[in-house]
Amino acid sequence: MKASDLFVKALEAEGVEYIFGIPGEENLDLLESLRTSNIKLILTRHEQGAGFMAATYGRLTGKVGVCLSTLGPGATNLVTPAAYAQLGAMPMLMITGQKPIKTSKQGRFQVIDVVDMLRPVTKYTTQVVSGERIPSVVREAFRVAHEERPGAVHIELPEDIAAENTDSPLLKPSMTRRPIAEYKAIARAVEMIEQATSPLLLIGAGANRKLTAKMLREFVDATGIPFVTTQMGKGVLNESDPLFAGNTALSDGDFVHRAIERADLIINVGHDVVEKPPFFMHHDGQQVIHINFDSATVDPVYFPQLEVVGDIANSIWQIKEDITPQTDWKLDFYKDVHEAYVQHRGEAEDDDRFPVLPERFVRDVRKVMPEDGIVTLDNGVYKIWFARNYPAYTPNTLLLDNALASMGAGLPSAMGAKLVHPEVPVVSVCGDGGFMMNSQELETAVRLNLDLVVIVLRDDAYGMIKWKQSHMELGNFGLDYGNPDLVKYAQSYGAQGWRIQETAEIATTLQHCLDTPGVHVIDCPVDYSLNDETLNRTIKKLSQEI
Repeated sequence: MKASDLFVKALEAEGVEYIFGIPGEENLDLLESLRTSNIKLILTRHEQGAGFMAATYGRLTGKVGVCLSTLGPGATNLVTPAAYAQLGAMPMLMITGQKPIKTSKQGRFQVIDVVDMLRPVTKYTTQVVSGERIPSVVREAFRVAHEERPGAVHIELPEDIAAENTDSPLLKPSMTRRPIAEYKAIARAVEMIEQATSPLLLIGAGANRKLTAKMLREFVDATGIPFVTTQMGKGVLNESDPLFAGNTALSDGDFVHRAIERADLIINVGHDVVEKPPFFMHHDGQQVIHINFDSATVDPVYFPQLEVVGDIANSIWQIKEDITPQTDWKLDFYKDVHEAYVQHRGEAEDDDRFPVLPERFVRDVRKVMPEDGIVTLDNGVYKIWFARNYPAYTPNTLLLDNALASMGAGLPSAMGAKLVHPEVPVVSVCGDGGFMMNSQELETAVRLNLDLVVIVLRDDAYGMIKWKQSHMELGNFGLDYGNPDLVKYAQSYGAQGWRIQETAEIATTLQHCLDTPGVHVIDCPVDYSLNDETLNRTIKKLSQEI
């Protein structure tokens, strides 16, 4: 058969449902093979949007999301999504076209070394040099993308290779099981936890797997040990639980850091070095148990005394089965921290001023969204407020990126989430800066008949950097811009546009949009003027008083 037909059959054998992207001249044989396939092509308006959608598909399903571009400028537009998936541990395959490699018909026109370009931001990148290699290349790409730690892979399919004939058979995936932790490490972990005075569970990005969440729930129920989360560990356990002591959205000085300081043993589950450190170790300080798929990456502020390396869910199960909860554990302080945090949070959440304060906005979104509703965040200062103030009840219901932290990902991520979970309400929260970076994908969302709500927090500036600028006591310079009329802008794509004119309208407008089919864009003015005072001074002062 034609090599491009074999390539598509290999993708079908791997269970691929969607390919997101923009084909070019060099992909036409592959495009023709897709035309008769059961794989659905999602044509986007920019390769970056396609990559973000594929990465989010991988994040939510655990399967490999696939995106497609042509050579040259199409491929370069995938670099940011590649880094997004690689740093965020999202399994994703990029397929790019290329000019013929056996002959040259246009010299070096549009030709760059895409394989080498993507090498630093992928786990695996290769060019297909023969149709006979397609089955093994595709199988290897999916294997590498999927295994822990998941990430981005890339295959370049030149147009002359796609057009040639081959009779190479497909390769079936081998059966694999992740290694489990050695029993002596489990026994030592149990011993350390039982001997601790104030143990604390810290849940990171690597724990954001469904089976891991189940085992951690059983561990917390069995032991009564409180827990805190990193930004990308949110939702692994229900954050309305009274044992939840906070999220490490800020680097230091928050209520949650008082809990971390008090712990003499931190059970660090799923630690991922791409996230900013949730705590700093000291040589004469607390002990740390590292529980992860891989061994710890040691640096001056992270050198755990014990590493439990293997399948996380199995490790937690083994520890839970062997541990005896201690009656002399001192855990009441964690409850005091949680209550102080909730009390302070509630004061700002009741503020009716307009433009809306971010704390109030987060509360109203949480009030409207069902427990399984998905909120995807772009990147901006509101991300800190959502990480800190938005209780996530189940895994992957608050999709934020604390790895690459790329602007422009919020809307495409919401579209990917909606395709994976069409029955679940999905809301994308973007700043005006990040929204405009990939706002053209509104046309894609309308064309796909998605039911989707996009809330644009408008401050007419790059608010995150203005906050940092203010904290450094620098002048206000170089970060303000204008915006289009976002209501008319949405309508021009065939979406529905709404404008918030008082804070009380936020919850009712969002509820109406969720109840009404179609794509909705809500223009919501936001006031970040108190960020510096609240985040850098007030919270630090109050937390020190506990």
